[in-house]
Amino acid sequence: MKQKTRKAVSKKFTITKTGKVFRRYTKQNHGNSKETGSFRRKKRRDIELNKTDSANVLRALPNA
Repeated sequence: MKQKTRKAVSKKFTITKTGKVFRRYTKQNHGNSKETGSFRRKKRRDIELNKTDSANVLRALPNA
């Protein structure tokens, strides 16, 4: 039987062509005016997951 894609995982993570797994930076909802400018700019970028977590994400996404 064909394996199903976990839709919650597919919406929260991005997989690059080389197989890296990225997620959004946390702490973006409120209280951002108190943050420093460099920290605010840092939060705009996505973060690459470590090896163990990315393996678990790729297991939940069979087509990746």
